[in-house]
Amino acid sequence: MHHKTAVGSTALLLLLVLTGCAGGGSGGGSGPYDDGAPSAKTTSSAAHTGDALATGDTSLGAIVVDGAGMTVYMFDSDTKGTTKSACTGTCLTNWPLVTTTSATPAVEGVTGTVGTISAPGGKRQVTLDGWPLYTFAGDHAPGDVAGQGVGGIWWALTPGGTPIGR
Repeated sequence: MHHKTAVGSTALLLLLVLTGCAGGGSGGGSGPYDDGAPSAKTTSSAAHTGDALATGDTSLGAIVVDGAGMTVYMFDSDTKGTTKSACTGTCLTNWPLVTTTSATPAVEGVTGTVGTISAPGGKRQVTLDGWPLYTFAGDHAPGDVAGQGVGGIWWALTPGGTPIGR
């Protein structure tokens, strides 16, 4: 009986995560975030230098992280080279924008093309190789990669800007 309960709980958790984070433009819900995905410590110096983007070593290998050392992700519902994020409403609660106040964000170790697009509140959303960037509310510490592959549409990026596992 315990096995059936565990399987049912796991299936429910997966359904909530996919429903809460895999939707189209507005996406998002208030489902759980800790899906047991692997995490590892990051070696990023971004939090100390004020860089918008840097690199960190995680269980996925070398990835792009934000200024606080948190994993950044791209969203398949965005269009490469877009001028506006497709993540709106509740989606932004689960997947906050990576923002900067600079037109030319500082980077360390990132080899892809870094830019910005307009974001709400007069900020700029950081882009990598034309993809708007986000963090994941389910990542609780630098090096966490719980957002990787969520809903089959959220992907961490290599320092060159290539989505991992896509």
